[in-house]
Amino acid sequence: MMIYPTMELMNGGCVTLDKGRLEEPVLWHVDPVKTAKDFAAAGAEWMHLTDFNAVQGDDSNAALVEEIIRSVGIPVQLGGGLRSREQVEHWIDLGAGRVTVSTLAARDPVLVSELAKQHPDQIVLAVDVWQGQVMTEGWRQSGAFSPEAYIAAFENAPFAAILVTDIDSDMSEVEAQLGLISGLAAEAKAPVIASGVVRNVDDISRLKYIPNIAGALVGRALFRKTLTLEEALETARPQPEPVAEFR
Repeated sequence: MMIYPTMELMNGGCVTLDKGRLEEPVLWHVDPVKTAKDFAAAGAEWMHLTDFNAVQGDDSNAALVEEIIRSVGIPVQLGGGLRSREQVEHWIDLGAGRVTVSTLAARDPVLVSELAKQHPDQIVLAVDVWQGQVMTEGWRQSGAFSPEAYIAAFENAPFAAILVTDIDSDMSEVEAQLGLISGLAAEAKAPVIASGVVRNVDDISRLKYIPNIAGALVGRALFRKTLTLEEALETARPQPEPVAEFR
């Protein structure tokens, strides 16, 4: 299972959110570029980066995002405010390993399916769930479809992955989240990445044995120091199968 150390940017700084509330960010006093390089130095093979300013239509973090993509030394999976073909392809051209789409997929599913075919292994469908419905517009707009129906509508799109976040439980009800994510993973054609469920190594241990869970975003736990990236990576690695001895 792939671990994606996760950084969320707002106004040039690293933040975390509680239940997706953009108006109440927790600011972490760390250097974003150095932190991203530390992820790579610890052995991460990918990282995930979300630009919350871009979610609100503000491109003030663009230079910082580009610097991270160009300097970190590992592929970056980028999300936040990618709501047109031009924005998606702009960041792919600038070197993003993958980009996540959410609102754009709800608005123009045909376009997103075409992008997935045109950019193999670079388009990730973000499915953000609140009270049983898919949310868009930076978790502020409720859609009229369930996550199961939403994922099924894209079953023929060759996404690199489907990124699932249960906003409603958001770290406080991990058992409920695991139930939602495992259920969606069982139905999805693309591999699923779990978001918002990792508090400690035990959560990673449980996730790695759920079928079709290919990865997990780990952000808040790293900043709160309830988990180190080295512990997360070690726990996520496949364990060798026991071999019977010949006698």
